[in-house]
Amino acid sequence: MPEVVPPVAAYVPAVRSGDHVHVSGQVPWREGRLVATGGLGDTVSVEAGYACARQCAMNALAALKAETGDLAAVSRVVKALVFVASTADFTRHPQVGDGASDLLRELFGDAGRHARSAVGVAALPLNSPVELELLVEVRRQTRG
Repeated sequence: MPEVVPPVAAYVPAVRSGDHVHVSGQVPWREGRLVATGGLGDTVSVEAGYACARQCAMNALAALKAETGDLAAVSRVVKALVFVASTADFTRHPQVGDGASDLLRELFGDAGRHARSAVGVAALPLNSPVELELLVEVRRQTRG
């Protein structure tokens, strides 16, 4: 599990509200740098975009774990929102988003199956090719 990526602006990596945790947009940051930069349909391949989405999911899970204390608290991944920086004629956003979705299903099984949107945008922070937000349902904390 990677360390939580520090925010680049005025927000927190994750917020718990009742039984849900909203994870802020995560870019494919690994070992102090982005895995790739640029856009899909231009300088970034679909395969590299898939890998970026997978890294975004790893970073989202790090933020989630920091908020909940344990990924075992996850009862359901509810929704993933994948932003893909791309050219106007690029249409394979769902295949890029599968990098995150596949990882979530691998880790959580049926509880990792989720609703998802994958949308193209002109640009993302730090020239990232992909950004991912997550909404996760977690088990209620019990008092000891």
